[in-house]
Amino acid sequence: MRRPASHATTAPVTRGTIANAAAQDWEAIRADPDIQYSPVTPAEVPPPPQWLQDLQKWLGDLLRPLGEALGVSWPVLKWVLIGLAVLCIAVIAWRLIAPLLGMRRKTRPEEAEWSPDREEALALLEDADALAAAGRFDEATHLLLIRSVGQIHAARPEWLEPSSTAREIAALPALPERARSAFAAIAERVERSLFALRNLNAEDWRVARDAYADFALARIDGAQLDREAAR
Repeated sequence: MRRPASHATTAPVTRGTIANAAAQDWEAIRADPDIQYSPVTPAEVPPPPQWLQDLQKWLGDLLRPLGEALGVSWPVLKWVLIGLAVLCIAVIAWRLIAPLLGMRRKTRPEEAEWSPDREEALALLEDADALAAAGRFDEATHLLLIRSVGQIHAARPEWLEPSSTAREIAALPALPERARSAFAAIAERVERSLFALRNLNAEDWRVARDAYADFALARIDGAQLDREAAR
């Protein structure tokens, strides 16, 4: 017996339905904007500036004979030589510019030189003068030294160490030249008084006092005159 006709069309209908569903799924995937199917166009690289192209051409024409003489592939050697030439130009330019930059750094305002406070300097001289007037020149000179060290430590504590001696302080590079000279004159006479077992006289006191006053008061009075002249 022949099978019913309705059973004969079941397989083709099923395959057609599956094919249509697959096609629809494929179209849905193709329509998804999150999936990239079309080739990506690379971004266009802008050409180098004209001056750089001219420089490359000039260097290439200049160095071409060297590459031909060496028998090396010119396209390869060209970029090597151009790179070396650009490096040499950069070094020459730096050598020309560096001194100018150094001069600018040197012209920057430096930190003001240290000097004692006016009131402290005058008070120190007053106390030391009182001792000297009584003939106590050793004590007066020693007072100048002790108070001077205290003034330096109060203003620039980083300059001094607990073990710093008078000679080391007098040689501090951070101190202004006049301050070193004044401190050395005072320290020399104090050392003579303590270690040479010789009492200081009026002349020793005068030298030590003048050294301190010349540095401390001259700088202070000069700054005051400058301010008054600017008014």
